[in-house]
Amino acid sequence: MGFTELNKKITPVLKKIAYRLSAKSVLFGPDDLYQEAIMKLWLDFQAGKLNDKNQSYILQGCYFHLKNFLRKNYRESRFLSLEELLGRDTPNQAKESSILGQQESCRSQAHADFLLEAIRNNGLTAREKEVFFLALEGNTARGIGKRLGISHVRVVKLRANIREKCRRHIDIL
Repeated sequence: MGFTELNKKITPVLKKIAYRLSAKSVLFGPDDLYQEAIMKLWLDFQAGKLNDKNQSYILQGCYFHLKNFLRKNYRESRFLSLEELLGRDTPNQAKESSILGQQESCRSQAHADFLLEAIRNNGLTAREKEVFFLALEGNTARGIGKRLGISHVRVVKLRANIREKCRRHIDIL
């Protein structure tokens, strides 16, 4: 059986798996997870790992691969408040400043500004900066890809590069 035939057989179930798992993910949508599973399948098919495997075994392998993919990316990511990065007050920040006073609020704002400048000016390519700011606006990987004229898979790879470069700045602080 060729890869195209295999893909046609398992795509409906694989899309359902990706949809269910994407509900637990903040970073990846169902299309991103589906593409990750297809890429993993393609690599396994090319390596001959899928010979003599039935459809159920292949789908179970895809499920576990996606679960591990999500777990790895969740563990490696750090979440920042978009409002803090853009310098807007959040409801919690307003409570904090009234309780702790202006000094703490200024310190957290300076920290957020410093972090944003460090990310903006150190090590990001021009394309990574475009993806970074479009992601800050809340665009999906597919939306960013359409806007920039690149594939959503490339956007996912660029976001992974951005996360890796940003991690250095976050870990320092």
